[in-house]
Amino acid sequence: MSLGDRLAYLSDKKVKSYLDVAVEKEDITVVIPTLNEELAIGHVIDDLIKEGYYNILLIDGYSVDSTIDVARNYDVTIVNQHGKGKTGAIQTAIEHVRTPYMVIIDGDYTYDSKDIKRFLPHIQHYNQIIGARKSGRTNISRFNRLGNWIINKTFNLLFGTKITDVCSGLYCLQTEWAKGLVLESQGFDVEVEVAVQAADSGSLTEVPISYGKRLGQKKLRPLRDGFTILATILKLARIYNSVIFYSLIAAWMIIPSVGILAWVALEWFYGTWHSGIALVGILLTIIATEAIMLYTMVSQQKQLEQRIIRKFMKKNNRL
Repeated sequence: MSLGDRLAYLSDKKVKSYLDVAVEKEDITVVIPTLNEELAIGHVIDDLIKEGYYNILLIDGYSVDSTIDVARNYDVTIVNQHGKGKTGAIQTAIEHVRTPYMVIIDGDYTYDSKDIKRFLPHIQHYNQIIGARKSGRTNISRFNRLGNWIINKTFNLLFGTKITDVCSGLYCLQTEWAKGLVLESQGFDVEVEVAVQAADSGSLTEVPISYGKRLGQKKLRPLRDGFTILATILKLARIYNSVIFYSLIAAWMIIPSVGILAWVALEWFYGTWHSGIALVGILLTIIATEAIMLYTMVSQQKQLEQRIIRKFMKKNNRL
């Protein structure tokens, strides 16, 4: 999406109408994707109701335990999802939400409903707000923390952002914007797909939240799902930020070029000169240097676009 297209979208009357009114809890639908969460779902719904969130939409992935039976004890809307995995649940939710904003929260009781209020001061100004898990990180295994660090660094490098927890299961979306999302994944990488498109729109931020112990059986397969998420980031970078993606690939040529030139220099020191190999090393160095310069320029352009979009949104908010 070009900068002009993004600014045109942000000036849409529907978006302006959301920006011009105070956000109430009635303006938010809390979406809970579930699959066999009978031990946790009652606690999640109880806490949401205590915090004053009554628009609750439970999207179930055809649980075979008592998840639905527990949920029917509450005044919540229950819908069976279509499509595969968590992506299918999010797609189904987007089709059913009728409020201006939606908050997605995992159904395993790891996220605190009290943290949703941290979205409210910013909910009008961003297409997506991610709840970054800052406290309670001891409830995430060291291996998973390492994986999250790699995923976040890769995401920020390729999309010019400063997000610290792109895989968080608690985040807020503007509903009208969410209806235009293109989601093609099937698993836990759906969060990355959403965040990529929010970053591309120049309207992505995060707020700190807490993280608790999970109730019930874990579904995340750290190694397999971690590689899947990284693969999704790379695929989306090629689609949304192709110049940055390919310039970074070319920039890696600096490693073999330095090795080649170092070897040539060592051979020359001992009396042998390899002109052809030296030429290869020099060419690789030139390509890598130009790729690094291109990456820097494109990244600066992305940051400039994001600043323009933020200023545009602030200006509209004062209308």
